[in-house]
Amino acid sequence: MSDAPQILLAHHLKTLKLPTFLREYDKLARLCAAEGQDHVQFLARLVELELIDRERRMIERRIKAARFPAAKSLDSFDFKAIPGLNKMQVLELARGEWIERRENVIALGPSGTGKTHVALGLGLAACQKGLSVGFTTAAALVNELMEARDERRLLRLQKQMAGYKLLIIDELGFVPLSKTGAELLFELISQRYERGATLITSNLPFDEWTETFGSERLTGALLDRLTHHVNILEMNGDSYRLGQSRARLDADIN
Repeated sequence: MSDAPQILLAHHLKTLKLPTFLREYDKLARLCAAEGQDHVQFLARLVELELIDRERRMIERRIKAARFPAAKSLDSFDFKAIPGLNKMQVLELARGEWIERRENVIALGPSGTGKTHVALGLGLAACQKGLSVGFTTAAALVNELMEARDERRLLRLQKQMAGYKLLIIDELGFVPLSKTGAELLFELISQRYERGATLITSNLPFDEWTETFGSERLTGALLDRLTHHVNILEMNGDSYRLGQSRARLDADIN
């Protein structure tokens, strides 16, 4: 019968979904007793541990839900490799206030200059600040929208995409879009206009986006919405990936 209180307490803590309480209470109680701390101090420390662990789990869930292709932070980005990129601007964006203001970010530059890395870093920072994030490539998003339309679940998908605080669309311009695909992407971006933040990376300057969308009218209307509240990251320079590969090769040789 001596174990009954512990068994009952464990049951209650599981019901209340307090796993850190359950895992830490006994050890922390002994520690607080040894340090001469009272029951209020013990409970305060235990609650703090639960809150810290709960926030960690929530961040992990947000990162998983974002479907990032890789976990990359801005801490691992070599800003010196892309001297034209405004580092202070990127670090300011990492604070996430532009997302709360429902603004947009467009990263422009040739292939290999780290646009995706910066996008992932800003997305990760947003997750850590408690914001919902979705990551996709332009080609994958258009395919998903077209499949949803064919299967009569387009409204559900559009609602899901519109619900993200931040939607990251990577690699716009790598693949020309069909007329239907371009229209569906335009419709989604229009739905998010002033309702949610969108981050787009593209290897094409704005005056070449018509090659992707196939229509000057559609491209003009899209750019009008995207650039109304926009932060532009100019990422021109030598290939960031190529530079990293050369550095690794030199390190292996030496």
